[in-house]
Amino acid sequence: MDKLRAFLSGREGNNDNRNILQVANEASTLGWGTRVKGFVICMAIGLGCSVLGVCLLFIPKIGVILFIVFYTFGNICSLFSTMFLMGPVKQIKKMCDKTRAFATVVMITCLVLTLCAVFWWKIFALTLLFVILQVLAFACCLLLILLHCLHNRDAVLKFFSMMCSMCMK
Repeated sequence: MDKLRAFLSGREGNNDNRNILQVANEASTLGWGTRVKGFVICMAIGLGCSVLGVCLLFIPKIGVILFIVFYTFGNICSLFSTMFLMGPVKQIKKMCDKTRAFATVVMITCLVLTLCAVFWWKIFALTLLFVILQVLAFACCLLLILLHCLHNRDAVLKFFSMMCSMCMK
């Protein structure tokens, strides 16, 4: 409300040095409770679509296509859900960080190419390849988030290498 009062009274002229991302971020600020609600709703929709996609996998003839569409839409919703917690600008900056940039590019490219392969190109083998790459890229992004959150990358990497060696036996 203070921003509106400042704008209407003409006192906002001193903010000319802000760029468009800062203006957009300030205009779209949400309270913490609203952010958490948005995160939970968007994540629930994403997980629901992914689970629904797995359930639809067993429908004859169109089940695989429905799985691919719902799984991809679920991943997109899950990706957008984290934007509620951090805000879109901070989320994009973190996704473009040098440690996450490659995984982010691969994940977003696979999301787009999966939808292109299923709707426009209609090449089933290519669609399956992109879904598999999408799963791997999403898992890589989640692993990078886990590594960042735990602040102990060596222990987490040692744990996952131990788990992989146990699975190989």
